[in-house]
This record gives sequence, structure tokens and C-alpha cells, in this order.
Amino acid sequence: MDTRITVTHDLLAALEQELQQVDFSSLFLLTDTNVERCVLPLIEPLLKKYNTPVIVIEAGEEHKNIDSLTRIWQALSEGGATRSSLLVNLGGGVITDIGGFAAATFKRGIRYVNIPTTVLGTVDASVGGKTAVDFMGLKNEIGAFHKPIAVILSPQPLSTLPRTEVLSGFAEIVKNSLISSEEFYNRTLLTDPCEEPEKLFSLIEESVRFKERITIEDPTEKGLRKILNFGHTAGHAFESWMLKRATPVTHGEAVANGMLVAIILSHLHSSLPSEQIHIYSQNILKRYYRPIPFGCKDQDELIRLMSHDKKNRTPGEVNFVLLEAVGSPIIDRPLTPADIRVALDIYSDLR
Repeated sequence: MDTRITVTHDLLAALEQELQQVDFSSLFLLTDTNVERCVLPLIEPLLKKYNTPVIVIEAGEEHKNIDSLTRIWQALSEGGATRSSLLVNLGGGVITDIGGFAAATFKRGIRYVNIPTTVLGTVDASVGGKTAVDFMGLKNEIGAFHKPIAVILSPQPLSTLPRTEVLSGFAEIVKNSLISSEEFYNRTLLTDPCEEPEKLFSLIEESVRFKERITIEDPTEKGLRKILNFGHTAGHAFESWMLKRATPVTHGEAVANGMLVAIILSHLHSSLPSEQIHIYSQNILKRYYRPIPFGCKDQDELIRLMSHDKKNRTPGEVNFVLLEAVGSPIIDRPLTPADIRVALDIYSDLR
């Protein structure tokens, strides 16, 4: 099933048009405490028209867990949801991830629509059908593939975002450009995401359509879709590492730093020229993102976290997505802990 992607400057009208195309028995909306205050009023008239129950969970990655998922299931059940019901997820990546997983599992699967309200949620989580919750301190440990029937993209919610949230999503745009083409990457390098909103939204739309093309070809990540994990093996480890230290970073910050590790490994174990390490480090990482603090004694724990990555196949090795060149990713490249330690040492020197 392909996902309908609508790009609009009128969120209310686009959602109304989408709902008119879908035959559903009842409508539910999931959001979080931040979006409820800042964005929900944009579509409130439509919710009243359809007598829509609004399910609200606490904002933040720490609430993408089983407890929140149980609350969503309970609200759907108590609201009389059936397999013909429709769930609208209004929020960032946490909401589209957990809302999609709730839809995938309730009544063995109901349909849902994503309306992403962050740059990260738009680019990374709104399309493709990966749904999940975090479990035991591990990112997206429990999940399922379940594609939304539609995604509505609008700059309206994005205009309310603070700089940190814009930059978190920008990291995923950079990732998509690195694995897509040199031309896309060069335009990304020349765009200031916090000062050029029109250029940013153009990059957002291109990123979403690129990801959707990849996921149509490989919906359950058997091959090509794995390229979308570039930077995420180390990035998820950094994210979990900082969360355990009670000093959380955004997903984008973690992935931005994880991409430097992947670029270093791409030079050491593939054919990526060394100049790409410095181009990325100077023009992206040092310009927009904080370093992840760790010492030599912490490398074993970071590698242990990487070993939980779902792409791994062989005990004692960690699977990476690497680059032969910008726009030429390669998947399933197993590397040893010794290989990763060298890259982490170089990362520390550069940061």
C-alpha cells in the first residue's frame, strides 16, 4: 500500500479533504501535551465536526514507552474503536512512532494518518511505516511495520519550533542527502535551516519523497531500505548513552554525531575520500551540533549498545551502513569492536 502524501499550507483544509476520501466508523486523534497547546487549535473545528476523542500523552522521548502505549489502547477501547476506525497522529516522531504502533496492534491493525509537527517527525518518522516504542532503555526495541494511509506535510506547525528541534530534524535531511546524491547534499550544505525556512521546507519535501520511494521498493527493510539507517548505529548508541547519564540529547544530535562515526568508518573500510570527513565535520557537525562526551573507558559500553542494533547478524560484529561516495551507500558491512574503537578515537580527536 502506497501512502498518499499531501503538501499544503492549509492544514485544516487538507485534513478535511483526506477524511472525505476515507470510509471510517469513528475518528480518534493522538497528540502530546506540547502539540495540544500549540498546533491542535489549527484543526479543532474539524475534530468537533467528527466528534473526535483526543488522546493526549506527555511530551518527550521518555514517554515513548509501554505505559503510554497502554493508555492509548485503553482510550481506543473505551471509545469504542473498531477495525474500521481511523487514528490521526498529530505530533513529532514520538507520536507518529507510538501512534503507528498502537494502530498496528489494536484489533490486529487499524488505519492511521500522520500529521507531523516537527522537522524530525516529518523527515524521519512520518513515512515508511516503521512504528515502535522504546523498551529497557533501548530505542525502538519493540515495533512493527505498519504504513500510514496518508501523510499531510505543512509548514504551519513547523513555524512554532525552537532552534533545537529544527536542527534535530535537519540531521535526518543531511542523512538523506548523503545517501541520495551529491547534488542534494551540496544544496543541504548551502542551506541554513534556522534562517531559510522556504529552502528548508523544500529540502524536507525532497527528503520525504526520497524516503517514500525507498520504502515502497523495500517496505520491510530486507535490503535497500537499510540505507536509511546511515549514522543510526552509532547514533542510537549515543542517544541511549546520554539518556542513561540523565543528560539526554535530541535524536538529531545523536544521529548527527553518529554520522561522523559512519563517515570515518566509510573512509577506513570503504572508498570514501578523507576530505568528506572534514567537509561534514566543519560544515555540519561543528556548526550546528554539540559533541557527545565520552572517554576511552566508555567505548566498551558504547559498542555494547551498538551490538543491540537490529541490523546485526553475527555475534561479535556490528553491522554498519557505509558510503563508497556521497550518494553511493553500501549496506551490511560488519565491523569488529577494534574497528569501531579506532573510529571512536578519531571522532574524539575531531570533536
